[in-house]
Amino acid sequence: MESRVIASNKKAFRDFVLLERWECGIALKGGEVKSLRAGGVNFKDSFAVLQGEEIALYNLHINPYAQASYLNLEPDRPRKLLLHKKEIAKIMGIISQKGLMLVPTRIYFNKRGFAKIELAVGKGKKLYDKRDTIKKRDLDRELKRATRSRYKGK
Repeated sequence: MESRVIASNKKAFRDFVLLERWECGIALKGGEVKSLRAGGVNFKDSFAVLQGEEIALYNLHINPYAQASYLNLEPDRPRKLLLHKKEIAKIMGIISQKGLMLVPTRIYFNKRGFAKIELAVGKGKKLYDKRDTIKKRDLDRELKRATRSRYKGK
């Protein structure tokens, strides 16, 4: 069984330069896991914050599971991320640098069927960095088209 990506945070890849990444568990309750399996998750404006000795994830919207009826929880509630103390200490040391923040990049189920979140340390891109990224992507695309058409001609 391969890990299955449920959703990815495309905005994070566009707006941040991602430096380091960690796989961490997420504390879910009730029908949230079934809602994740159905793909009912949205990363819009989600972020992670260090709170004392733990990390919390804010604004991750998990749709309420329809069959859970009155047992549904708040869709945008803060959720605790599960990491080892050493990993949290390392993250704390990296985040203490100015201009760095924790950004969730994707949510998936691992091989054992547990819901995991990939958390990355990101530094915000400036407008000119975004333009450079777009220009580089367009040049790569043109190069691939040119080489593909060249090989088709033979």
